[in-house]
Amino acid sequence: MGKSSKDKRDLYYRKAKENGWRARSAFKLLQLNEEFNLFKNVTRVVDLCAAPGSWSQVLSRQVYENCSKDNKPIIVSVDLQPIAPLPGVITLQADITHPTTPGRIVDLFEGKLADLVVSDGAPDVTGLHDLDEYVQAQLILAAVKLATALLTPGGTFVAKIFRGRDIDLMYAQLGLLFEKVTCAKPRSSRLSSLEAFVVCENYIPRPGWSPLNLPVPGQDLSLLPACERTVVPFLACGDLSSYDADATYTRPPSSTSLDPVQAPTAPPYKHALDLRRSGQLQG
Repeated sequence: MGKSSKDKRDLYYRKAKENGWRARSAFKLLQLNEEFNLFKNVTRVVDLCAAPGSWSQVLSRQVYENCSKDNKPIIVSVDLQPIAPLPGVITLQADITHPTTPGRIVDLFEGKLADLVVSDGAPDVTGLHDLDEYVQAQLILAAVKLATALLTPGGTFVAKIFRGRDIDLMYAQLGLLFEKVTCAKPRSSRLSSLEAFVVCENYIPRPGWSPLNLPVPGQDLSLLPACERTVVPFLACGDLSSYDADATYTRPPSSTSLDPVQAPTAPPYKHALDLRRSGQLQG
């Protein structure tokens, strides 16, 4: 989590530190769970694009609470970047687009399939909305391909999306594979952001379907059978008494600045810091 002046006034930013979450995004998954009861009867979970690990933290606390002592859950967190260890979580540094990644995860599940796959991943935004939406759609398609290779029938998939003009194509694609698709907006997600989350419930593998057959962004939506097109409901998640992510709250006078819960494991500026400490970089 950064330290901009806006972040310091963001109550979710501060509450995340106070509650030991690695990022404020933890509240988004908590509020999604309040609405959809995502963790019920879940024992095997995959967290894609997991760094720095706030969603994995939520999973490690909530899933373990909902499981019996005889049915120990398995949580696997996957990211290209290294993730600092978390109790009850298996971290896997891997590329979600690599063909060997599904097999590595299934091996960790001892040959079984996942009940829930979540992804809070997003590209480094450029500010060019059309480009950002396209790259995010590509990331979701990669996550869907991996999720459908891992999910047990009836499983759930949750992913971050950017709501753009072509998002109905993504809804149609997901509607081919899941019985129910919902667009959800947690209260901890700023209204000024295009960010939302797609919640796909009850995975139904189609006979003869392969991830390689998934339509690509830009394909004419009319090519899909008319019976497959659905209207996706939009839900605002989180109790009305929850904090407003766009509001500015006055920090109590007695409060002090809090350090990050977990320092970055592999920041892009790490090499420059190492050079400066060794004296090879001046300034």
